[in-house]
Order: sequence, then structure tokens, then C-alpha cells
Amino acid sequence: MFNVGDLAVYPAHGVGLIEGIEEKSISGIEHIFYVIRILDNDMKIMVPRKNAEHIGLRRVISDSEVEQVYAILEKKDIKFIPQTWNRRYREYMDKIKTGSIFDLATVLRDLYILQMDKPLSFGEKKMLDTAKSLLVKELSVAKDKKEEEITEGIESIFNNVSAEVEVEV
Repeated sequence: MFNVGDLAVYPAHGVGLIEGIEEKSISGIEHIFYVIRILDNDMKIMVPRKNAEHIGLRRVISDSEVEQVYAILEKKDIKFIPQTWNRRYREYMDKIKTGSIFDLATVLRDLYILQMDKPLSFGEKKMLDTAKSLLVKELSVAKDKKEEEITEGIESIFNNVSAEVEVEV
């Protein structure tokens, strides 16, 4: 699935570089692992190759997928179901953990819009920052642009939305 030197996205941690493929013996059974260095924080992760797809390890998105991400971010006609912040937090965390860039974009959009109507909890603010960071990193790699450019583009989407969206909570 991956080779040394490939970029891969690890759910909830972001874009990483496959630095090696190692064989390790655990309880007398040989396993093959991808050794991944996460670009954002230099954390090293070992992922069993046979479980890579199951845990959501995937390639960086394509140009057409980038367009889908921006379409999600620009969608303005969303309605929120009344629920407590902690239930919303759990649902959004589950979406982030899927590793889907589209789920990540949905979380970012929803939290950006929600904060226009009412203050976010501490956990939701932290989640907004995490979702933004993960999305910006992958979009910058996918589009070969600086993270600052991607951040400005995303923020401009939401600056334009603020006057147009009514949040029903």
C-alpha cells in the first residue's frame, strides 16, 4: 500500500512521512510495520501494515477531493440539532477519528458557524483548532501551498459566511 518516502494521513494526527517499513517479532509472530513521522510534531508512529486500512491510514487527497473539501466548507444552509456541547463534542471527535478529510471539513465548518451564534466550550474551541490544523496541513501538502495561504483562504470563507448564516440551536 505504501512505500518509504510516501506521504500518508494518520487519523487525528495528520500528514506523515513513511520513513521505514520494519519487521518486528511480537510474541514469536513476525509483523510488518510502517514507521511514520508526523510532519506537524515529529511524532513517530508504528502502524501494523495489515491494519493500516482498518485504522484509516490513507494517501493525501487528490485535486478533485480538495475541491470537495472547499465545497463542504462553503456550504451555508446547515441546521443544528439542539444538543448539549458534550454530545456534540463526542460526535465531532468520532468524525475526526474516522480519518475522512470530508468529516474533518464538516467538523471545522460546523464549529466555525456555531461559534458565530454562541460561545464554544473549551473542548469545542480546542477541537476547532485541531480540525483546522489537520485540514490546513493536508490541504497545503495536497495543493503544494504554504499553510498560511490555506489558512487565509479558509478564514475568508467563514468571514464571508458570518453575515449570511442563521444558526438554529
